Amino acid sequence: MIAFPNCKINLGLSIIAKRTDGYHALETVFYPVYLQDMLEIVHSDNTAKEIIFSNTGLAIPGDETQNLCVKAYYLLKKDFPHIPAVKMHLHKQIPMGAGLGGGSSDGTAALKLLNQQFNLKLNSTQLVNYAAQLGSDCPFFVYDHPCHATGRGEILNEQVCDLSAYKIALIHPMSICG
Repeated sequence: MIAFPNCKINLGLSIIAKRTDGYHALETVFYPVYLQDMLEIVHSDNTAKEIIFSNTGLAIPGDETQNLCVKAYYLLKKDFPHIPAVKMHLHKQIPMGAGLGGGSSDGTAALKLLNQQFNLKLNSTQLVNYAAQLGSDCPFFVYDHPCHATGRGEILNEQVCDLSAYKIALIHPMSICG
């Protein structure tokens, strides 16, 4: 199965305060933008390794066990031990560290694909609960519609906000210079 997780922008991001848990309390509107990565998850016959992760496109720094797609697999595997071994391939186009939520989108897409592929029958509320365990803005990508976000970004209220009459230009300085 293949998904094309998109990114998001923040409209009017306000950092309200530093929370005691180390996160920031914020208020924003998350708005989906269709710059996309590509995520494929297929069943693996390799029983020696539960997950085989590979990636192309933009380099992903760090240990692959910290990748939110891999974390999503193990998060669900804990509650659904019958999920078989998988091969997971991520083609990365959304720049990291740009505030676009690309990793969050990828991790949430992994949850949704695994739910669908292995018939876990998780509803949107359950997917949001799993997504919140992955990261603060992950729940947004379950809905992927404009949402007013508060808390760490996990408290969402869908909004009517249509920017389709406008062009959105994303400029990432490191992409230009580096």
